[in-house]
Parts: sequence; C-alpha cells; structure tokens
Amino acid sequence: MEEKNEVIETLEKENVSSNDVNQEKIDDLKDTKNESAKEKKHKKHKKDKNDKNVKNRKSIGTGMLITIIILSLMTIAAIVLNDYIFGWGSVFYNDISSYNVLNTIYHKIPALIRTIQIFTIAYLLNMLLKFILSKCLAKSKKSQTIEKLLCSFIKYLIALVAIFMILNAWGVDTTTLLASAGILGLVIGLGAQSLIADIIAGIFIVFENVYQVGDIIVVGDWRGTVDEIGIRTTKIIDAGGNVKIINNSEISSVINQTKELSLARAKISIEYGESIERVEIIIKNNLDKIKQAIPEIVEGPYYKGVDALGESSVDLLFFAKCNEEDIYIVQRAMNRELKLLFDKNNINIPFPQVTISKLEQKDVEVSKATQKDAQKFVQEQREISKGMEDKK
Repeated sequence: MEEKNEVIETLEKENVSSNDVNQEKIDDLKDTKNESAKEKKHKKHKKDKNDKNVKNRKSIGTGMLITIIILSLMTIAAIVLNDYIFGWGSVFYNDISSYNVLNTIYHKIPALIRTIQIFTIAYLLNMLLKFILSKCLAKSKKSQTIEKLLCSFIKYLIALVAIFMILNAWGVDTTTLLASAGILGLVIGLGAQSLIADIIAGIFIVFENVYQVGDIIVVGDWRGTVDEIGIRTTKIIDAGGNVKIINNSEISSVINQTKELSLARAKISIEYGESIERVEIIIKNNLDKIKQAIPEIVEGPYYKGVDALGESSVDLLFFAKCNEEDIYIVQRAMNRELKLLFDKNNINIPFPQVTISKLEQKDVEVSKATQKDAQKFVQEQREISKGMEDKK
C-alpha cells in the first residue's frame, strides 16, 4: 500500500513538472511571438518612413518641374507680348485708381514680370550650359574637374549678370553702379581677401593638377574622395558618406593617394615550432593563385619575409599593389586567402593561451651547516661588490 502511494505521488510530481515545462514553453513562444511582432512593426514603420521620404522627394521634384514649366510659359508670353507689357503704350503705365499706392503697385507689374523672366532665363541657361559641358567634355577625371570648375564659375557669373538686370528692371541706375564698382571693388577686396585667396587657390589646384574629381586625398586628418572642385571650395566625401567642405585657400598640404598605386599589406603569424622553410615553399607555390582569387590586385602579391618575432608567434608580411579605392578590399581578401591557404596546409596560426599550474609544496630540509655556509657566502659577496650599485 505504501509503495502504491509513493508511485502515485511520483506520477503527480512528474505531471506537475511536465505542466510547468509546457507552461514555460508556451510563455517562451508568446515572448518570441511578441518580439517578432514588435520587430515586424518596427520594420513596417521604417519601410513606411522610407516610402514617405521617397514620395516627398518625388512630390518636391514634380512641384519644381511644374513651377519651371509655368515660369517658362510666362517668360514666353512676356516675350511675345513685349511691346504690350513693356512698351511706351503699355497699359500698366496708366492709372487705374485714385489711390497712389494702388497705382504704384500697378505700375510695378512690368518690373515684376521682367524679374520672373530674367530669373527663369538665367536658371534655364545655367542648366543648358551644364548639360552642354557634360556632353562635350570627355569622362576623364581631368575633364570632370574642369567641368565642375566651369559650372561653378558660370553659375556665379550668370547670377551676377541676372542681379544687375533685375536691378535695372526695377529702375536702379546700373551704369552709375558699375562706374562706382572700382571703389566698391577696393572696399570688397580689403574685406574679402579670403574669398579672393580661395578663388586663386582653386584655379591653381586645377591647372597644377594637384588633385582631380574622383581622386582619394588626405587633408589634415580627413580622408575621402574629391566630389567637386569649385572656384571657392572643395567637397570631399569620406567612406561613410560624410561630406567635408574645405575652402581652397585652407588646403595648405594634401596627400593624393590616387596618383600612384597603393600598397595593401597583410600580416599573418605562424607558430615558433613551425618550419619557416616549409611555409615559404607553400607560399611560393600559391602566390599566383592568390592573385587570381583577388582581381583588384594590380601587382603582386609579394612575400616580404619575417616582419617581427613576437612573444608567441613569427609574423610574416605580404604586400600587393592596387588602386587606392580598392586597398581595404584587397587587404581583407589577402587575409582571407592566406588563412584558407594555411588551414589547407595544416599551418597553425597561434593565439593567446593561458596555462594555469598549481604550485607543489616540497619538504626540503636544510642542515644548519648549509645555512651557515649560505650566510657566509652572502656576506662575502656584499663586501666584494660594495660600491657597485646599479644606478638608474
């Protein structure tokens, strides 16, 4: 009877524990489902946000296009109706009210139309000249650099001419303004020396071929690809997509890493117990295969030899020549190919290891005569080496 009761109690305990386990599994599944639901919700929110940004950009582009079309139509209409709007017999020169304010506003409508006309023509002319330059010049780095510089110069020139024409449309005497430009230029020259320095530096950068659009350069602690060379600034984009804009006159020293082929290096270690001669023969027989596996390598790879004797390894150094934009790709690929080569040939790469040992207590008995002898030896050595202290 007692044995039967014990069996029943055991079965009940097993049922309880199995129920607990099942409940834990159910809770885990619920947590997993909740996490996946949250993750899906987050991904959906992110996707919706990206789609919204794309739609906003498209709507801005569409709105800009519609605005340009409307302004272009207005410009064409103003050219066709030039005499009617701007001529001596223009209806806008007549008074329409007894109020001077309304009449003044009405009389300025031709000036407003002319401003829109000048702005539209200037914008379209700038876009047309950019298009012509992009088609006429070859797609070399030098041509792209000259194209960017000319586009920048044309933009500022068109803007300057447009400003003078708009001022003339509003009744400003631009002839007097141009006559006084000498004095104004002197004042601006004294106050804008850095601007003039930027322009001159930009011209010299292009014509001395210091760097071109697409080159990878280092300015100070910033490394990136030259995106644009303007008459005043240079735009550099780093690997993370960050844009740095530097005034041309502030670029006192620059490292152009695209002029010549760059050196990609890879360092790999072997154990002290490994035969260097065996490893070197394996490397010799497989260098060509490594080059075939990495198409970005222009020259090499080369085995440079033992670079260092480390604490627990012998470090071997490899070089390969490649274009600067491929240097990180080549370095990672060389590390991978060398690791695969070493694994294939059972060449171990050492890694830090910790050895734990337990100190064994030894029962060593020293006789009194030995102790006396040792003490005597220490005293003698002290006397002999007196005055020979190691002064650091």
